[in-house]
Formats: sequence, C-alpha cells, structure tokens
Amino acid sequence: ERKLIVGWRDVDPNGHVANMVYLEYAVDTRIAFFASNGFPPMSFLKHGFGPVIKTDTTEYFREAVMLEELRVTMENGGFSDDGSRFRVINNIYKADGGLAARVTSIGGWLGLKERKLIEPPDEIKNAWAQLSRTEDFEELRSSIRK
Repeated sequence: ERKLIVGWRDVDPNGHVANMVYLEYAVDTRIAFFASNGFPPMSFLKHGFGPVIKTDTTEYFREAVMLEELRVTMENGGFSDDGSRFRVINNIYKADGGLAARVTSIGGWLGLKERKLIEPPDEIKNAWAQLSRTEDFEELRSSIRK
C-alpha cells in the first residue's frame, strides 16, 4: 500500500486525475512493493528479466482531484504454479475510503536475453505469496511453453 498526493501534472483539463495516471500509480506501487520485499528495480536488470503486461483494465468509480490524498493497494488476483503468469489488482482509494479506481493487469515475466516468458526467481514468488488474495483469485495456467 502507498499513499500519495495528486499533483499538478496528474490532472487533465477537466481538473480530475487523468486516466493514464491511474496506471502510473499502479505501476509505481508494484515497483515499490518489490523493492520493499528485497527486489529493488536494479535487481531486475541484474537478473536479466522484468515484468511484461499483456492486458491492463482500468475501472473508474469516483473522481479524484488535485491535492487530494489517495491510497493505492496491491492484491494478488491470480498466479500460476510456476509463477510465470500473474493477475494483479491495484485499488485506488480516496481519503474518505471511497474507491476511486481499480487497475487490473495480467502479465508475466520476460527473460531479457531470451525474449520469452520465464519462471521468475524464488524472491519474486515469495513476494507474491505475501500479497493478500482477492475474493476472485484464480489459479492461472503457466505461460511457459514446454
């Protein structure tokens, strides 16, 4: 979970958070999550892999505006046995607890040398295991072609 304040550059001409910014909030929260679990951003390069997203879906519920405090959470919506595939849910809440938006992303782990999906190291799998699961959590099939 991360708290943030909506800034000047985060709003659109209508004065509320721009749609692409919700995705940035979600991604920043994910990177911070891995860093707080012993896997900072440079570790991805060091180990030669990184997250790759197949699908992002954003749902909007309540308007958020400049200087408003938001809270972004991260939950495990699905995971494959080998860890190669995941579904992550980022909920973005207003200070009063109301849900402003939800970002759902489906992805996997790309080997940068092989340019194909791989099984991530145990550090990543262990981090995912610490995430709370959504009510609709599902076991996903592996993304690795055998």
